[in-house]
Parts: sequence; structure tokens; C-alpha cells
Amino acid sequence: MVVDMDTIHALHRALEAGQSGEELRRFFTADAVTVEHPNLIRPTGARTPLDKMLTASAAGVELLSSQKYDVHSTLRSGDTTIVRLTWTGVLRTGSQLVAHIAQFVETRDGLISSIETFDCYEPF
Repeated sequence: MVVDMDTIHALHRALEAGQSGEELRRFFTADAVTVEHPNLIRPTGARTPLDKMLTASAAGVELLSSQKYDVHSTLRSGDTTIVRLTWTGVLRTGSQLVAHIAQFVETRDGLISSIETFDCYEPF
């Protein structure tokens, strides 16, 4: 079953609304993982299982006063949806972070099972 783009958009809206931790579990399979390729914030990249993703999302809420996901295009092939977007996060200090992102979202049983992300941050 392929996840509808509405699910991916709903995840983005939940993150924009400040939801984190267990509030986000409903979007993911129990064995979900995020693979983050090297970028300015994570120079060595990371492979993060669901429980650590949820914990990290709670930490992110503490750092950010707001965040926005602007989806520019999507392409679906089988159980994979490719999402091209711009993420803008405003730190509690007022500084702004902007990343141009390509995500490969894999799904299973209508839930997100993995997100492989390529985040290109603008200079800080």
C-alpha cells in the first residue's frame, strides 16, 4: 500500500504545529528509520531508528520557535515518494536556517517505513 501524499503533508503540518515525540509515532511503522546523508549540521550523516527520531523531534522543538516545510514537487514510484522541498527553521535566538531537501520516503501498510534525506543547508 502506498502512503498518500496527504500522510506526508500531515507529518509536515504536525511538525510545523510543534508536535513531537509520541505525537508523531502515528505516521511511522514500528521499525521506521531515517537515513540522513552528510550535511552542514550532520557532517558524517546518521541512521536513526524511530525511537531516537521521536526523541530528536522533542529536542528540535526546544531549539526552534517555528519551522515550515514548502513542498515544491513530488514523484511516486511504487512504495517510494520523492519529495523536493525547502525547510525553514527559526531558532529561539531568532536566527534562521534554510535547507533545500530531497527526500525518498518509503512506505509500508500506509505508514512511513523510512526517510532517506539529502539536506543542502544555506550558509549560516
